[in-house]
Amino acid sequence: MNPLKKLAGQTAVYGLSSIVGRFLNYLLVPLYTYTFATHEYGVVTELFAYVVVLQIVLTYGMETGFFRFSKKNYANDTVFSTVLTSLLATTTFFLIIGIVFSKQIATAISYENNVEYIIYFVLILGIDVFTALPFARLRLQNKAKKFATFKIINISINIGLNLFFILLCPYVIELNPDSILTAIYNPDIGVGYIFISNLIASSVILLLFLPEYFKVKYSFDKKLLKLMLIYSLPLLVTGLSGAVNEMADRILLKHWVTIPAGIENGHEYVMQQLGIYGANAKIAVLMMMLVQAFRYAAEPFFFSQDNDKDSFKVFADVMKYFIIIALLMFLGVMFYLDIVKYFIHKDYFEGLDVVLPLFLSRIFVGIFFVLSFWYKLKDVTRYGIAIVISGSVITIVLNYFLIPKYGYIGAAWTNFSTYLVMIIISYFWSRKYLPIKYDFKRIFGYFALALGLYFISIQFEYEYLYIKLLVNTGLFTIFVAVIIYLENIIKLLKNKFRK
Repeated sequence: MNPLKKLAGQTAVYGLSSIVGRFLNYLLVPLYTYTFATHEYGVVTELFAYVVVLQIVLTYGMETGFFRFSKKNYANDTVFSTVLTSLLATTTFFLIIGIVFSKQIATAISYENNVEYIIYFVLILGIDVFTALPFARLRLQNKAKKFATFKIINISINIGLNLFFILLCPYVIELNPDSILTAIYNPDIGVGYIFISNLIASSVILLLFLPEYFKVKYSFDKKLLKLMLIYSLPLLVTGLSGAVNEMADRILLKHWVTIPAGIENGHEYVMQQLGIYGANAKIAVLMMMLVQAFRYAAEPFFFSQDNDKDSFKVFADVMKYFIIIALLMFLGVMFYLDIVKYFIHKDYFEGLDVVLPLFLSRIFVGIFFVLSFWYKLKDVTRYGIAIVISGSVITIVLNYFLIPKYGYIGAAWTNFSTYLVMIIISYFWSRKYLPIKYDFKRIFGYFALALGLYFISIQFEYEYLYIKLLVNTGLFTIFVAVIIYLENIIKLLKNKFRK
């Protein structure tokens, strides 16, 4: 099978769980923003930022290591069981420490009145790490449908429980104060039900994976683990720095944002800013859905193409087509932002200016992912460490100067700048190890056209929204037409149907 067709097919299946699934999860954003005040949603934004960072620490690059060493003439069961044993040991230690010292942790991050939040998140993290390797194994085995099924089950349970606790229970109890639901629902828990729903959903997936654990022929190879750690620990640093690049703004915003004079409750104001930023950042999650689905399929795919004589051309084509699809999604959101924005409550609209830089930065994430494979394939992960650490330095320094002056707008443009610099560094370093000839003429042309059309669209004021949407639809059609013409889409489709 044509490798690009294979990748596209796997991306489509993974997209069922990633794009469609995340989109369903995305639909919880209006539920949260229409139910909880901005400062309450700030709690959700901050704590999930910590989860992203800690999940990288707890898996310490072993997923990628699992892919790599499963392709190096080791028995898959040996690699799987060795990695699983290591993860179980380290994660169990984390669970014990996290639960025992939950009160101290809560106090350190200003949640001394909600210690239960820390316990919820420690358990969520632990369970998600326990299931990370089985999910990776499904990807290695190209069991995309089973992978998608489990992901959708997880998302469905999470959504269902959110709707149950946040909508159904309050509604039924208001109509019938003596309802049996009063035995399990406490309105004082509030946003805590978001975390409880996640915890239950993650626990169900762990139970579903239990049969997989028993099918494996367990063996522990200490020498193999040492080799995998040598390979994977640099990826831990890379992943951790990447998580800092992605989530530091949500953590630092709370500490560095300037509280205007006259604000009586400074803590509430800070959490409001965090909540507004987090809610608007969710709009850019639409782009991350594509990146995530692409990443799930592309990681094992790129490793399988390593020794193929046509791999350079394949990698170049993957880059170009990813950018085309990403720019289509970018324009689709930005041209219709006047509609998309209603996924969040109007109290959050003041933060819509962050959507542009954050959406573009998510495209850069996907581009960097493709570029980053040169140091993974050539086993020179030290370069990856240097690149991502450079990004972390930029993230922290720019946030330090921009957040106090510009608030979350500064945080958003910092995110944009970080990934742009990382792309540039990665490309120039890759020339020595993987000198791929990307079609820069088309790539830069498509970027220039997309941004040009977008800036044309915001130059005019319209009396009626429908007129603006009609104009933007015309601009979007121009971009699509250019893509169809330059990429010979019609010819490709005709050839396909002739076959």
